[in-house]
Amino acid sequence: MNFKQRLTALFVLFMVVTWVYPLHPYEQLMHSSLTFVGLLVIWRLNTKCTMKNFDFSLIIIFLVAHTIGARWLYSFVPYNDWFYYISSINLNELFDLSRNHYDRFVHLLYGLLLTPAIVSQLECRYNTTKIHSFVLTVGIVVVSSVVYEWTEWLVALGLTAADAESYNGQQGDIWDAHKDMLLATIGSLVWYFKYRKD
Repeated sequence: MNFKQRLTALFVLFMVVTWVYPLHPYEQLMHSSLTFVGLLVIWRLNTKCTMKNFDFSLIIIFLVAHTIGARWLYSFVPYNDWFYYISSINLNELFDLSRNHYDRFVHLLYGLLLTPAIVSQLECRYNTTKIHSFVLTVGIVVVSSVVYEWTEWLVALGLTAADAESYNGQQGDIWDAHKDMLLATIGSLVWYFKYRKD
């Protein structure tokens, strides 16, 4: 078993554990469906252009973060309690936070952790330069973020107001989708300083 297979096996085991006594089975299933699609996509891409172990690991870290969000629902992930348990620091008090920001964190990770793999795939498949691949990648992150937010909106149309709120995790913020897309874009742009030199 190679590194990627072992890492995937560990991730699948982690995902199975998150299904023990699910807190919100229906919503978790909806979110988890994206994880299954993500795993299939990265393995398919890996057969066409072999991913670096580093890039593959970053994607798995993103899927772990997404799986945690699916388990607790993004609006209710108790990250503040976990951080307080580890450090005795209350993030909500320290930063005067009035909402749960786990969803924002995962959108930032989307751009930050998927960008290197997308850049490498574009370079490999289309023989582009690193900087051109990077510019295209930022565009891909932006467009896919828009499509994701539209999809969330369409799913929410078929749910009750309470279920839509639980699934989308807006927490009363009418600009939630805009902020999520911006954070994904910022996460991707962080890599600019690496690729501009190549």
